Amino acid sequence: MLGLGWFPDTLGGLERYFRGLLEALPQARGVVIGPASDAPARLAAVSRPDAPLPRRLLAYRRAALRAGRESELLDAHFALYAGAAMLLGPLRRKPAVYHFQGPWAEESAVEREDGGLALGLRRLLEGAVLRRAGAYVVLSSAFRRVLLERYRVVPWDVHVVPPGVELNRFSPGEREQARRLLGVPGDAFVAVAVRRLVPRTGIGDLLEAWALAAPQLPPGATLLVGGDGPLAGELAARAAAIGEREVRTLGALSDEELLAAYRAADVAVVPTRSHEGFGLVVLEAAGCGTPSIVTDVDALPEVARGLDASLIVPAGDTDALAARLVDASQGELPTRAAVREYAERFSWAAVAATHERLYRRLLDRAAPERRRVVILDHVARLSGGEIALLRLLGHLEGVEPHVILGEDGPLAARLQQAGISVEVLPLDPAARDLRRNAARAGGVPFGTALQTLRYTLRLARRLRRISPDLVHTNSLKAGVYGAAAARLAGVPVVWHLRDRIAEDYLPRSATLVLRRLVPRLAAGVVANSQATLDTLGPRMAARSWVIADSVELSPLSPGAAAPGTVFGMLGRVAPWKGQDLFLRAFAAAFADGEERAVIIGTAMFGEEDYERSLPRLAQELGIAERVEFRGFREDIWRELASLDVLVHASLIPEPFGQVVLEGMAAGLPVLAPDEGGPAEVIEDGRTGVLFAGRDAHALASAMQALAADEGRRRSLGAAAREALAAYRPQAVAERLEQAYEQILSGR
Repeated sequence: MLGLGWFPDTLGGLERYFRGLLEALPQARGVVIGPASDAPARLAAVSRPDAPLPRRLLAYRRAALRAGRESELLDAHFALYAGAAMLLGPLRRKPAVYHFQGPWAEESAVEREDGGLALGLRRLLEGAVLRRAGAYVVLSSAFRRVLLERYRVVPWDVHVVPPGVELNRFSPGEREQARRLLGVPGDAFVAVAVRRLVPRTGIGDLLEAWALAAPQLPPGATLLVGGDGPLAGELAARAAAIGEREVRTLGALSDEELLAAYRAADVAVVPTRSHEGFGLVVLEAAGCGTPSIVTDVDALPEVARGLDASLIVPAGDTDALAARLVDASQGELPTRAAVREYAERFSWAAVAATHERLYRRLLDRAAPERRRVVILDHVARLSGGEIALLRLLGHLEGVEPHVILGEDGPLAARLQQAGISVEVLPLDPAARDLRRNAARAGGVPFGTALQTLRYTLRLARRLRRISPDLVHTNSLKAGVYGAAAARLAGVPVVWHLRDRIAEDYLPRSATLVLRRLVPRLAAGVVANSQATLDTLGPRMAARSWVIADSVELSPLSPGAAAPGTVFGMLGRVAPWKGQDLFLRAFAAAFADGEERAVIIGTAMFGEEDYERSLPRLAQELGIAERVEFRGFREDIWRELASLDVLVHASLIPEPFGQVVLEGMAAGLPVLAPDEGGPAEVIEDGRTGVLFAGRDAHALASAMQALAADEGRRRSLGAAAREALAAYRPQAVAERLEQAYEQILSGR
C-alpha cells in the first residue's frame, strides 16, 4: 500500500483513511512519508515531509521496491509518491488499484495558488498513474463521476466503496466532560467545524453565516473552529470581529481535543465550497452522536442524505446555512442515538472485505458477473423518457449500467444520487436542442450536422475504450448518433423507440430516413407501446419488443381537500400536449361553479411562447379565476394527490403517455384520448375513461360525467392502481433484461 503520510503524525483525511484501511488489512505492507510514531512493523516510514522533493521521492521508491518485491498487487493512494514506484522499475508490471480521493493536480493548484508548468507536470504524472491502474476505488458516486468525466477511465473499473470509521474511538462519551475540557458552558448551543483552513473548505462562509444567525441564536451559543492552514490568521481575525456570539478558533487539535469537540457539539458543520471526496469528518462526528450540516458539494449529500436530507444546504449560500444553524439551535436535528446508529453502518471490517474481493478479482482477471450496458441520452432534463430511465435502472439485476448524457442537468444528479454510473460527454447545444420539425431535407444547418458528426466520432472512441456488451439509446436523437457510434465501435445497439415514426409527429423526410436507418443500425428495437412500434414498419418485427414504461405506486392518498372537483394536467407544456384543448373543454363543461383546473409543468424545448399564451386563453374563456398554473414541481405525487381527475389531452397520438401511468398509480381516474399508447394502458370504463382524440366536446362531456359522480371516480382510481402490477419497475426490468439476452445471443 503506497500512501502519503501516517495519521496522526500527519493530519488529513487521506492519511486517516490510509491508516484505517492498512490496519483492517493485516496481510498488507505499507510505505508513507514519515514520521510515523506508532506505526506497525509492516509500515515503512521514510524521509520527512519537509525534505527536498528529490530526496523524498528516492527514499520512497527504495522502500516501495523493498515492500513490493513479494507483493502480488499495489494499492496506491497518492499520485506523487506512488508514481515513483509504479511507473518505472520492476513494480510497473504488477496489478495496481488506485484510490482516487480527488483531482490532486487541480486541488494542489488551488491550495498553492500556482499553475503553469507546475500544474502541467502534476497533471501529466497524475494521468500516468491513473492509466497505469487496473481498478479504481472512490469513496462516493460524486467522485466516480469526477474520475469518469475528467480522466475518462473505464467505468467498469471504478468501484464505489465508502470509508470506514473507527467506531470504538469515535463514540458518544461524556458530553459534559468534553465541554469542561473545552471550556464550553454546559447548557450552551455548540457548533463545531474541524477542517483544513484553505479556501475550498468554506470556513469563511461559516463565519459569515454565524454572524447572520447570531441575533436568532440562544444566549451563550458558541462556534468552535478547529484546524490549521494558510488561512488560519485571517480566519482568526474574522472570528474575533464577530462580537454578538462567541467564535473560538482552536488551531490544530490533538486526538483528545478532536473527540472532545465532536462530543461537546450539538452539531458539526462541513461548509465545503469545492472538492470533497467523501467527508470522513461527517462519519467521525456521527460516531460521537453529532449530526453534521453539510453543503451540496460532491459526496457530502450522499453522506448526509441517508441520515436527514434537511442537513444539506447549497454551497456558498450563507443565508441558507445561517437559517439551518438557527433551526439546529432550536432542536431541529436527528437524535444523538439515531446519528450513532447511522454511523454504525460503516465499519472498517466491511471495507476491508470489499477490498479483498476487488483485489482477488483483479488478480484472477475474473470475467464480469453482469452484462455491461452503456445507455445514451442526448439530454439530462426530467422529461418522460428520462424519468422512465431513472425509474428502471436500479432494478436491472443482471446488468451493470453506465449512462452517457449529452448535457449536465437534473437527470445526471438523480442518477448519481441513485448510485448509477453516469458521465457527461457534452453535445453541442445546436445539435442537442434541434427541434424535430427542423429534421427535414435541407432543414438541418450544415454546422449542426458537422457538430453531430464530430460528436458521433468522439462517442465511438469512448465506446471503443469502454467496450460494453451492448449500447442502449434512450431517445430519438441518441438513437441516431448513438447507433452510428456503436456501429463504428463494433458494439451491438438496442434502439429504444419512445417516439412515433409518423408524419403527424415528425417531418416526412425524417420518417423515411428513420424507417431505413433503424433496421440497418440496430440489433434490436424496444418500443414503449405497440402503437409506437407499428409506425416503424414491418422490417424490425423479428427483432423488436414492446416493453412499457414502469411506475411505482404513489405513497400518498388521492383527493383534493378543497370543494369542487379539481381537474389537472401534469407534464411538459407544449402545443401538441393539448393544454389549450384542456382549457377549452373545461370552459365548455363548467362555465361557472366550484370546479377548478390545474396545469402542472413547464415548457422545455423552446415552447415558452405557447406556455405564456395559456393564461391569456384562460382569461378569454372567462375561467381565469378557476385555473391555476403551478409550473414545474419536483414532487409529482404531492401534486397528483391534490387532484380529483387527471386529464391527458395530446393532439396527436401519444407514443406511450407515462403521465397516464402516474395518474393511475396515484389512484386517480384518468381521462385520455382513445389512440396511441394510453389506449393500450387504460381499459375504458374500468381503469380510466377514453374520449375521442382532439375532440373538446367529447372531453367536456367526460369531465362533466366524472364531476357528477364521486363514487365512479373512486372506483376508477382504485381499479387503476390494482391494474399496475405489470408496470412495476421490477417486472419491466426483467423483460428488458430478457430482450438484452435475446439480442446478444442473436435470437
